Amino acid sequence: MGRCILIAAGDLTVGEITVKEDDFVIAVDGGLAYCGILEVEPDLILGDFDSVGEKEKQAIEILKQTIPERVIQLPREKDDTDMMYAIKYALKLGYTEFRIYAGMGGRFDHSFANVQALLYLKNHGATGFLVGGGEMIMVLQNESVTLQKDLEGYLSLFSLGKEAKGVNISGMKYNLENATITNDFPIGISNEFIGETATVSVEEGELVAIIQYSCES
Repeated sequence: MGRCILIAAGDLTVGEITVKEDDFVIAVDGGLAYCGILEVEPDLILGDFDSVGEKEKQAIEILKQTIPERVIQLPREKDDTDMMYAIKYALKLGYTEFRIYAGMGGRFDHSFANVQALLYLKNHGATGFLVGGGEMIMVLQNESVTLQKDLEGYLSLFSLGKEAKGVNISGMKYNLENATITNDFPIGISNEFIGETATVSVEEGELVAIIQYSCES
């Protein structure tokens, strides 16, 4: 099974995205407008459509008449954000790898909600990434990840819970061994890639990893 690609209505900071044949693309509310810019055909359009322009509203109405199974209109008053509803829908379809584009910028509360959505995915056996131009956000939970050695830029780590224990960083400018990172002091900000394969791990707890990068040519 391919990936679930979610296109949101935040700041679009990429010029193109790669969509493979077995990927499932969901335009989340106002993200439908970005599908045209990216030249991506969504498999599903989902949201309460409160941030959709007139042009997109007309397209949605046509799809409702011609291909109704490709449109899910949600009520405005609900517990789930449009993004969370889309994630739950794709999880039911069996997807376990998620990419969220245009999920940052704009309203900070929506950006933060999308970070929480990454933890929701982790807690439900899936992996998600918030992807922007030169920036990627993921959540680590009781695990280790390896980052490629040709990255240039910065890595910042923040504890999602009260504390994350057994944090280890190797192959970066500032390494850590068996450290504890708390959610009230940003000790993990702005570490630097140094051209080595980097490894980050946490034994107990959840970390938000924010990678600001460029790749060597």
